[in-house]
Amino acid sequence: MPDTVSDAFYILNADSPSALILTVDHASRHIPAEYDNLGLTDPTVLARHIAWDIGIEDVSKRLSEKLEASAIFARFSRLLVDANRYTDDPASMPEVSDGIEIPANRNVSTAERQKRLDQWFWPYQTALDRLIEKKAAAHDHPILISMHSFTPVMNEFERPWHIGVLWDQDARIAAPLLDILRENSSLVVGDNEPYSAREPLGYTMNEHGTKRGLPHVAIEIRQDLIDTHQGAEKWAAIMADALHKLQAGGALGR
Repeated sequence: MPDTVSDAFYILNADSPSALILTVDHASRHIPAEYDNLGLTDPTVLARHIAWDIGIEDVSKRLSEKLEASAIFARFSRLLVDANRYTDDPASMPEVSDGIEIPANRNVSTAERQKRLDQWFWPYQTALDRLIEKKAAAHDHPILISMHSFTPVMNEFERPWHIGVLWDQDARIAAPLLDILRENSSLVVGDNEPYSAREPLGYTMNEHGTKRGLPHVAIEIRQDLIDTHQGAEKWAAIMADALHKLQAGGALGR
């Protein structure tokens, strides 16, 4: 059961002695009833990757348990407001996502934009700030791992990677983690693939990681590998093994 629950987020293992924090910005496809599915006439669209990161909530819950790590999960769809985009980025409340028009996001008023930020975006970010501060009181360097998943096909390109390690300026976690994952010859591991962490610059890792000087990395796992409980368990085990090896090597502290 979550330790902390609000409309905007929930936290697992808030009091864990581990320095590790998992962030799951796109865990949910939830859109409040008042928004009437953001005007989408086909509600099945909300089951697609444009609304959330398919499978990553399941993986991250299991990974949090295996590592006894703290984890924070957003409880709102990225179509309502994206927890990993800067508030002035058009993708914060996208009018179009992967070719799908989002009617309620056209011409969002200033008042409505602020309402969504105040009810969803900022409570999630504030809770993450507090979790980091709590960890910082017990550890020299809290460690952030931002968990995501990616669609197997985008713009008619079949993405070959099973997992991607995304990073910008700080390679403290990314470099050894890439080496560890590539020890498994059956995995196709992307270095800043299927896209780079440098463009677009993600809010979570930049604001909470880079600007604080904390070790951090973003992980992307392909959605068709984790859209079942069996797949989620397999990949949670792969990630737990890799992170245990990082810890043994000193990269995650002791």
